Amino acid sequence: MNHDTAPTAGAAASPDPVPETAPAPDNTPNTPNVPDSLALLRTRAELDEALAAAPRGRTAVVMTMGALHEGHATLVRAARRYVGPDGFVTVTVFVNPLQFGAGEDLDRYPRTLDADLATAAGAGADAVFAPGVDEVYPGGEPQVRITAGPMGERLEGATRPGHFDGMLTVVAKLLHLTRPDSAFFGEKDAQQLALIRRMVRDLNFPVEIVGVPTVREPDGLALSSRNRYLSAPERRTALALSAALFAARDRLAAQYALLERAGAAPASESRAEALSKLGESRAAADAHAVAIAGPGGADAVRAAARAVLADAEKAEPALVLDYLALVDPADFREVPGGHSGPAILAVAARVGTTRLIDNLPLTLGPAPAAAAEDLGAPV
Repeated sequence: MNHDTAPTAGAAASPDPVPETAPAPDNTPNTPNVPDSLALLRTRAELDEALAAAPRGRTAVVMTMGALHEGHATLVRAARRYVGPDGFVTVTVFVNPLQFGAGEDLDRYPRTLDADLATAAGAGADAVFAPGVDEVYPGGEPQVRITAGPMGERLEGATRPGHFDGMLTVVAKLLHLTRPDSAFFGEKDAQQLALIRRMVRDLNFPVEIVGVPTVREPDGLALSSRNRYLSAPERRTALALSAALFAARDRLAAQYALLERAGAAPASESRAEALSKLGESRAAADAHAVAIAGPGGADAVRAAARAVLADAEKAEPALVLDYLALVDPADFREVPGGHSGPAILAVAARVGTTRLIDNLPLTLGPAPAAAAEDLGAPV
């Protein structure tokens, strides 16, 4: 689709001529600056009209609550690559009240529609669907909702009861309204992504769900609309979330590297002699400690992350840990020490008044048997 010809909401001529002395429109959220390449759609009728006029190529949606940043732009660019120049990309901007519990920051959540429109257009969106609450939930809150089930009661669901029910309800509704071939979501919200995939699979939604890797700032902090609330000292403390994840990843990699190198030594030699021959004499004790943390590495992963977070809990300002969990991506249950296969290391914490989440996908596997025996680890 030629972006220059995309319909723009509010562009139709008035039935009466506008006097030359009419005041210039103000650029409030009710009359936003809409880039020429973008359609701003406020109602379901406008959305239907835009979708009907779109070329018969592939369609994609990126769902947001606004306050767009580079992470959202990355999702839009991924959607644009998927649909190609002749496809249609819709970005939804809707702060969903069903996702916010008592005492949460619904009123505080940033509304930056002008900036959001510019970001969406710059990343390649064709339209932004930014309805009001009455448009999405006419007649008040819906009486029938999607229930997230047991997975939705763990981790984020335990901390924020009902959050995932509200999220799935609005996602289901927006999928029906936008009718995409594919929907793009960030992997930063790993539990949300897993629940959306489960809903789509269980309820036979005719849509492909695509996860896009987390985008991070140069210092490692995962991009989030809530980062703007952090003071400079709070931000320094908040870096412990990503640092804990990276420490766990590095510990896992070091464990397997040591085990593989030890396994390369002749089986008849003792552990210490084998390590010494491989240039690892200084790390014999450390290698043994790493190896006995568990053949699948789960215990070592948790321990490495906890060590970083424990230091942050003593910082000023202090990090207040909500949870650290190494979970199976299929159901978000904690994995056992001997787990082999994909896992997600997830963390949530509060710094000051700001609550942040982050995660890192990992792959755990059994240690090579010969190396584990050499190092004294159970096999």
